[in-house]
Amino acid sequence: MSLKDEWDRLDSETRTWLLENPACLVLPPAMSAKVGKDAQEDIACDPHGQVVLSREDHDFLREKAEAAGTIRVPAGEYRFFDTAALPVVRKAPPEARHNATG
Repeated sequence: MSLKDEWDRLDSETRTWLLENPACLVLPPAMSAKVGKDAQEDIACDPHGQVVLSREDHDFLREKAEAAGTIRVPAGEYRFFDTAALPVVRKAPPEARHNATG
């Protein structure tokens, strides 16, 4: 299944959600079920019932979202809008860890 091929079969609520979340790597189970309900082809899901989006799906969603004005990202730069920033975890130098335990 490709989102490009299925786009016109999706209801407006599903299309809106996809345009507002163009960097989503995996569709949540409820959204996966909605996409699968209207799909002409069988869709592949992970063990949790979620559709894993391909690179082509991401490119298609990005183009659609940019055309709709929901995102404005320079070409070649991918941002993951649905993820939080990763914390910086600092480790003590090996000698400091050794002194603290010994």
